[in-house]
Amino acid sequence: MTKTASKIRFRAKLFRPAAAAKAGSWTFLTLPKDASAKLPSRGMTTVEGSINGFPFRATLEPDGQKSHWLRVTRKLCEAAGADAGDVVTLELAPEALEPTVPPDLRKALVAAPKARALWADITTNARTDWIHWIISAKQPETRARRVANACSMLAAGKRRVCCFDRSGFYSKSFSSPKAAI
Repeated sequence: MTKTASKIRFRAKLFRPAAAAKAGSWTFLTLPKDASAKLPSRGMTTVEGSINGFPFRATLEPDGQKSHWLRVTRKLCEAAGADAGDVVTLELAPEALEPTVPPDLRKALVAAPKARALWADITTNARTDWIHWIISAKQPETRARRVANACSMLAAGKRRVCCFDRSGFYSKSFSSPKAAI
């Protein structure tokens, strides 16, 4: 477990997704709102933890309802001795991983000392948001423009990328699967 983060303990029911490609391939659970509220972000959050005492590392996804959900693989279910319909015990702690800076952004930051200085000062979540905004561009021209704009905005002191809803609550870009049971 991460030593600096406090552990979040709760129980949750495992569900089979209604649209599972293969029966029994995976399950999921939704975190209780009070457990989710203890996480550092309403968006994707990487955690270390255990399910029924079995350790794992995973990324929680936003459920679009200001909480998170966890995809539980068949292998993890088997190791934890659980299946869809079971209530499991979880213990989680957020993992503070530094995001990988794409080469085009890294090169642009090297050429922009003011932007690089602020980049070093912003939070891991803020850096992750900037990176996600840049890599979510579908066209190479849009991505190049976003890299240039990011450096310009960072150099001007802007710490967070505008209009990025990490939770999916307002844009409905994220949601948990629909449960079959």
